[in-house]
This record gives sequence, structure tokens and C-alpha cells, in this order.
Amino acid sequence: MIPAEKAQGLVTEHAPKPVTSALDLIGDTPVLELTGVFDCGPCRLFVKLESANPGGSIKDRIARTMIEAAEKDGRLKPGGIIIEATAGNTGLGLAQVGILKGYRLILIVPDKMAREKIQHLRGLGVDVRITRSDVGKGHPDYYQDIAQRLADAMPGAVYMNQFSNPANPKAHETSTGPELFEQLDGDIDAVVVGVGSGGTLSGLGHYFKKVSPKTEMVLADPAGSVLEPLVNRGETVEAGSWIVEGIGEDFVPDNCDLSLIKKGNAFSVTDRESVQAARELLAKAGVLAGSSSGTLLSAALRYCRAQTEPKRVATFVCDTGSKYLSKMFNDHWLADQGLTDRQITGTLRDLVARTTDDGGAETVGPDDTLDTAYKRMRTADVSQLPVLDDGRLIGLIDESDLLAAVEDGRPGETGSRFGRKVASAMVAKLNTLQADEPLDTLIPIFERDEVAIVLEGRDFVGLITRVDLINHLRRG
Repeated sequence: MIPAEKAQGLVTEHAPKPVTSALDLIGDTPVLELTGVFDCGPCRLFVKLESANPGGSIKDRIARTMIEAAEKDGRLKPGGIIIEATAGNTGLGLAQVGILKGYRLILIVPDKMAREKIQHLRGLGVDVRITRSDVGKGHPDYYQDIAQRLADAMPGAVYMNQFSNPANPKAHETSTGPELFEQLDGDIDAVVVGVGSGGTLSGLGHYFKKVSPKTEMVLADPAGSVLEPLVNRGETVEAGSWIVEGIGEDFVPDNCDLSLIKKGNAFSVTDRESVQAARELLAKAGVLAGSSSGTLLSAALRYCRAQTEPKRVATFVCDTGSKYLSKMFNDHWLADQGLTDRQITGTLRDLVARTTDDGGAETVGPDDTLDTAYKRMRTADVSQLPVLDDGRLIGLIDESDLLAAVEDGRPGETGSRFGRKVASAMVAKLNTLQADEPLDTLIPIFERDEVAIVLEGRDFVGLITRVDLINHLRRG
């Protein structure tokens, strides 16, 4: 039966027909205009939502073209092994395509990768191997070097090497570019991209050079990457560090044609700016985007506001923010990274990552069950919980206390060992510190293998662990 509204002529758009494979869902992503949402100066700003791809990112496109190219030239045979070095999204794209084609995948990923990406990959059955993110090309622990060594040693394995693979930029030259050109009616003055492997920049740049010579390529580069100084000032600098995943480099990849970007059209974007832009995109436009999308949006807005005449500018939501819920959309993680506006006092209060004032401190009550304490530890990813009674600290329960209580085999009030009350297992004799004390008061606490319990007078403020101190020293 035809729906009544369609019969009445109220529905004029046709939904896509069913497909038989998720591979057929790659590409044809929508475009959203942000001009009325953000201050874009005299320009109109559009974002192409690559997060709508089945793997959740723009990298689905290059995964398909790289695998198809390897099949076509005979390097990748049925049942073969795909190996790649990736910050996550290329790996997810290769898994999205490769698993459906029957290949085994081994991915080498740096240790700054969001846990959601790793869980996604392992859910697909991928062999994920994590390595260091603080070393450069040529170091034995560098992710690309590990991937190459593995591929060389494994019969039937193919290292896709997105950084040098010509099928990478080809994906954008033959699909992303033509789609965007058609969607914006062939009228695009600038396209803002990031560079991870360089495929997006080179593929789009070469496409628009042919069909729309007026279209400028604009680089959004994380602060710490070597690319922005090279484009704008011709400077070769030593790479720093940044939290944004997927873009920014410590070298110029083979696939990266920086000549497509003219001097002054590269923007260095800090981690704080990237996070703020991505979170504003969600709050103002309802689009859940990842950290690299925040970098692109921040640079695009700066470019737009710097113009003196109207221009039509396009950029991308490179991937979905659902892969970063534990990081850039987690206020406590941001505080650990020093990306919040907390005032620095030089006292212990600087190190309390989760305070009772902001509702971040996870606690239990003396009458809560051990099962409740266990669940809260797991949810908050902590190993100890303060025990508060009417807002006052009366004890502390940690994993060892919990284990000792449930191991002794005595039945609790509910007939279960986990049904016993927290008060029966907590430690009530506590050593505490005041929030305005100096950092060196932590040393004897940690030497006793204890967690620091911080009070403001008699009021509980929060806990400080060794990791909190390490985070503080790293930020300094």
C-alpha cells in the first residue's frame, strides 16, 4: 500500500533503494551548510558528512580503492593478509571492506588511539597491535616501520601503506571531489582539509585543479605538526605532540602534494581549539564529529572570517565523534590533558582531577552494597572509592578491600557476598591532606603505597593517585 502522504503528493524525495552489501554504502555522503550556525564572516561554509560512511569515516573510500587496486594487480589474493599502520580510521575502513571480502587484517596503531576505535576493530575480528606514539620514522617502534617488517616476513601479506599508495588520492579524485563539486553546483572557492597520509589533499587538489582552477586548497594542521611551518614559512621544524587523531605529521608523506597549497593558506590549530570547535559543532549544529573535524572546522572558520568578499567554502566531518566519547567529549579526560580553564594554584587542588564540587568524584555510601561499589569502580575506571556519609568522608574502599571481603565466603545480608554493605569492608582509619598543601606532601603518601585523600577543612575534595601526579608533571 502507498503511504497516504505520498499518495497526496506530500513526499517528493525518494529514499535510497536497499543494497546487498555495506560496500555499496560507501560515498554519496550528505552536505550540511553551517553559515547560519557559526560566524563565517562574508562566506558560506559547508561540511561534507563523511561520518555517514558505513565505517564512520572518510577513510572507507580509500580502503576500498586500495584493496581493489591490490586485488587487480595480483598482490592481494583470496584469503590474504592486509597489514596497515594507522591512527584508526584507515584501519577501520580496511576492516570494513576487507572483512567482507574475506581477508585477515593486522593493524599497527599508536598508543594515543581512542579506545572506541580499538574496541570497534577488535569487534570486527582484527588483530590490533599497539605501539608507541612518541617516536618518529626510522625508530624500530614506529608504527609504519613495524607494519613494513611484518609484511616482509609474512607470506601472502600486503602492506597497504596509505602514505605512498597511489590508490589513496585516487579515491578522492574520482569520488569525493566529483560528489562535492556536484552537490555545491560547481561553485567552490576553497576546500579545507587536513593531512594524515596526504590522500585527501592531493586527490581533491588535483581534481579541482582540472575542473575548477579557482578553488583554493586550505590546510588545517594540528599545532606540533611539521606541515604548516613548511607551507607558510618554508621552515623545517622538529615535530611536537598533539592529541588530535588522524591528521598532522612528523614528515611529509609521499602522497602529500604540498604545492597545492599556497603560502598563507595553512592554519595551525591547537588541541584546545580543535576540541572546542568539535564540541560547538555538536552543541550548535547537532553533528557529532571527531577531533580532526574540529581542527578542520576551526581552520575553515578562520579562513572564512579573514576574507573580504563572499566565498563558498567546504570542509569535512572526517569521522564520527562516537569514537571519542571517552576522550574529547569527556570533561575529566580533558582536564587530565590540561585542556580546561582550571586555575593553577601550585597546591594539591591542581591535581584533583575529579572533585565533589563539579560532581566528578565517584563515591559510595556506607550502606551501599559491595556490588554497587564494584559497578561504580568499573564504570568510572577507578580502583578505589571514597565512602561518604551525609557528605562527610568516613572511609575508603579499594579493589583489595573488595576482593578480601568477597573472598572470605561469609554470606551477606542478601545471601550474596556482594550483598554485604560497604561499611563492612571499607578502611576507616585514613591519612588525609589539605587542598592548599604543596605537592611534595604527596611523596610519603605514595611511598606508603596509598592514595592521597584531599580535604578542604572537613569537607572531602577528591583523591590524587600517582597517575594524577604524572599527568600534572607531563602537562608542566
